Amino acid sequence: MSGTEGAAEAPRVGAAVRRRRRARELTLAQLARATGLSAPFLSQIENDRARPSMRSLQLIADALETTAVRLLAAADGSRRAVDVVRADSAAVPEDGAGGRVRPLVRGQRQLHALEFTGRHDWQRQFRHPHDELMYVVAGAVEAEADGHRYELGPGDTLYCTGGVTHRWRALSPGSRVLLVGVAE
Repeated sequence: MSGTEGAAEAPRVGAAVRRRRRARELTLAQLARATGLSAPFLSQIENDRARPSMRSLQLIADALETTAVRLLAAADGSRRAVDVVRADSAAVPEDGAGGRVRPLVRGQRQLHALEFTGRHDWQRQFRHPHDELMYVVAGAVEAEADGHRYELGPGDTLYCTGGVTHRWRALSPGSRVLLVGVAE
């Protein structure tokens, strides 16, 4: 394997979380209150002794006024012109729901892409300043965007312009969804 290919290890976001927390001038206790996560758990994340689920990472990102995708991107600060992300590269758990999330683009880029497999938290709504495209690779998905609900199957896409509130969930256990967004 060459230096541009990834090992099957989950991204280490600790340093990115610490940098962002310090830049926002927050203590671990303040971040814990804002996220509902414990300060010891946050400390373990910052020291790469624990890896957060995607749900926990989203709570942290919200409290730090950023996105989970940006924290994942900051975990890999390299700027490779060409990068291969293998199918067996590590995924982050979705938080007890049995789903997994795998970054498909690493580092700080203008394009963000994530692959979701299995379940996804319906309660979590998103609203980004950038456009986003959802592509259903397999299974079935229910999505809600701008107050309208859509049932999507393999090959279907849902496009949301920046600022549109949206959420989604897998309707079948084998669902695979690709989300692609443009950075601000």
